[in-house]
Amino acid sequence: MKDMENIPAMMAEIGARARAAATELAFAPSDAKTRALNAAADAVWARREEIIAANARDMAFGRDKGLSPAMLDRLMLDETRIQGIVAGLRAVAAQNDPVGEVITEWDMDSGLHIKRVRTPLGVIGVIYESRPNVTADAGALCLKAGNAVILRGGSESFHSSGLIHECLQAGLRAAGLPEDAIQRVPTRDREAVAEMLRMTDFIDVIVPRGGKGLVGLVQREARVPVFAHLEGIVHIYVDKAADPEKAMKVVLNAKTRRTGICGAAECLLIHRDLAAGLGADLIAALVAAGVTVHADAALARLPGTVPATDDDWGREYLDMDIAAKLVDDVDGAIAHIRRYGSNHTDAILTEDDAAAERFFTRLDSAILMRNASTQFADGGEFGMGAEIGIATGKMHARGPVGAEQLTSFKYIVLGDGAVRG
Repeated sequence: MKDMENIPAMMAEIGARARAAATELAFAPSDAKTRALNAAADAVWARREEIIAANARDMAFGRDKGLSPAMLDRLMLDETRIQGIVAGLRAVAAQNDPVGEVITEWDMDSGLHIKRVRTPLGVIGVIYESRPNVTADAGALCLKAGNAVILRGGSESFHSSGLIHECLQAGLRAAGLPEDAIQRVPTRDREAVAEMLRMTDFIDVIVPRGGKGLVGLVQREARVPVFAHLEGIVHIYVDKAADPEKAMKVVLNAKTRRTGICGAAECLLIHRDLAAGLGADLIAALVAAGVTVHADAALARLPGTVPATDDDWGREYLDMDIAAKLVDDVDGAIAHIRRYGSNHTDAILTEDDAAAERFFTRLDSAILMRNASTQFADGGEFGMGAEIGIATGKMHARGPVGAEQLTSFKYIVLGDGAVRG
């Protein structure tokens, strides 16, 4: 950028270039977008050693900044995780192009044939923290859906995100698509975020991906429409009809597989009838795995637990902590989740179809699960190749936001000299 000191001018230039690129992308051939993503995957793999070295600088910055172990885990890249980034790019490349898809069509007595057809949103601004893989996921999904994207990653992932962005632009060049289709804000200055939130002339929607502080700021300050991705205050309710073996596997995986992701379980609700049996066994297993269990008064007598405070209900730990509480029945679990949940992901463990149906119909989280780990709350695991985030609002997109969710639609109306009487 010519003038890094003048943030508003820099962001206006980025926005104008994104808008121009979006105009071209709206009718870009599907095979060109596929070529771009596969070439970007090739570039990421070819430059993996550089990316890992850049990530080491980011990790050092994160440690100096005092990031928790869970947050450092979100930030860290190794060859296995870079393989995951490459696989995600190829998976998105292989998906059907949503642009131009006919959602539905019908005939009218007036002689009109009407089609509702998917069309790109335009320019998407993505503001995210820590995880450098979001650079690839967001860039790929926006491109697949025919959108230009402006990426503003966290200060912690500045170097590794920068190299991944270079690989995405190399893919665009290889396919003859405009490089301005995927731009990255080249500064850590927070004024750039504030500017993005006001860019109504250039940005059609903002997607914030991060903690409560970031998302709250975006929702308060944005003049551009927002796809909300709130906290993952994820609950698991263990019903009296839960299968003990399934429950043990699912609860431990949901909490400990990766604690720093938004699908990690943060609160365990246990049917009162299980307190001395399966409930106690689950808590003992969590304690043995190194989890700090913040237990309510009824469970705090169990070895290794610590007493829960009011602040533990509705808390996103993103660490080796979980709140635990006894509830009377499925309705007690539903009432607790309605009060403290974030409409992200909630699960029931039960063999009772009626209890599961009651849980599903009376809760309105973006994702509801039965007998499955909440760590599956991920666009890749939903067959979307990747995700730009988990939308917890109710407008336009909910749950994992993949390429299809990054489109709007328009109506194509065909007549044969039709006139209205």
